[in-house]
Amino acid sequence: MSAVLLALAVGIAGGVGAALRHLIDNAVPERLRRRYPWGILVVNLTGSFALGMVTGALTGDIATIVGAGLLGGYTTFSTASVDAARLLLERRLTAGAVGSLATVVACIAAAAVGCALASL
Repeated sequence: MSAVLLALAVGIAGGVGAALRHLIDNAVPERLRRRYPWGILVVNLTGSFALGMVTGALTGDIATIVGAGLLGGYTTFSTASVDAARLLLERRLTAGAVGSLATVVACIAAAAVGCALASL
């Protein structure tokens, strides 16, 4: 695949991933989202697992399109960071600090499980 077509495919896949992220985040009831950003946690956990699977199972252009495009658009470190900052600014220190650390650890574990399963 040419570099231009690959970039176009990655961009389209990224848009689809971002739309999926929006749908999943908004599927979490507002009252739960106010307590903690559960939708973004679900997105980042499932996306980390899926990227682990993709990394272990796919190669070449399809891995780039699905990994960098779809899952890159789907997962979001920046939103998780802003959510943590908001929690800390609201003086919700446990939710902001502990939740963020737990999210990072859980996402790494999910990616590792995905990689391991894909290599079976």
